[in-house]
Amino acid sequence: MLRARDAMDRAYAQPLDIAALARIAHVSEAHFIRTFRATFGETPHRYLQRRRVERAMALLLETDRDVTDICLAVGFNSLGTFSRTFHGIVGASPSAFRRRRAAPPDVPSCFAKSWTRPSSFG
Repeated sequence: MLRARDAMDRAYAQPLDIAALARIAHVSEAHFIRTFRATFGETPHRYLQRRRVERAMALLLETDRDVTDICLAVGFNSLGTFSRTFHGIVGASPSAFRRRRAAPPDVPSCFAKSWTRPSSFG
């Protein structure tokens, strides 16, 4: 199972199918899916999607590449599937995630008010 997971970590952007991963783990496809889920707490497909989304998150923050380019770079073939999967895992669309992380932190309202009031120190 570890060899198959390591292969998924290394080649997350490549098309990976259950048959190939099961061969890496030296088990049948059905046994691979059951054992992977029991071992890692999620199906191989979900694990691979999460790895791809984690890499996409890093690319969204570290680069200016557009969302479609990042979608394809991390192994998704469809922008719709990528956006739906990203939102399901992260809780925001890729664009909203990038905007939220790029925005400066909010200033507490007590400080904002004091900065906007005229100073009594003349």
